Amino acid sequence: MKANVYVNLKKTVLDPQGKTILSALQGLGYKSVEGVRQGKVFELELGADLTPEQARAEVERIAKEVLTNPVIEEYSYRLEE
Repeated sequence: MKANVYVNLKKTVLDPQGKTILSALQGLGYKSVEGVRQGKVFELELGADLTPEQARAEVERIAKEVLTNPVIEEYSYRLEE
């Protein structure tokens, strides 16, 4: 089983890297882009012996304890079989 974990800054946290990317895109002529928020994606390979419930619990634990800073970041994930 595979899990994709998406980590992004909370909406209330300023994103200077996103602003820099937005400025670069607009400077390159991509005028239709009005906002950019940067983030991270983690691909986790999970053991085939896990049930979907166990996999969800494991991914949530990893995301909360290791992959994110809960003060400024939030996460979502998707499981693939």
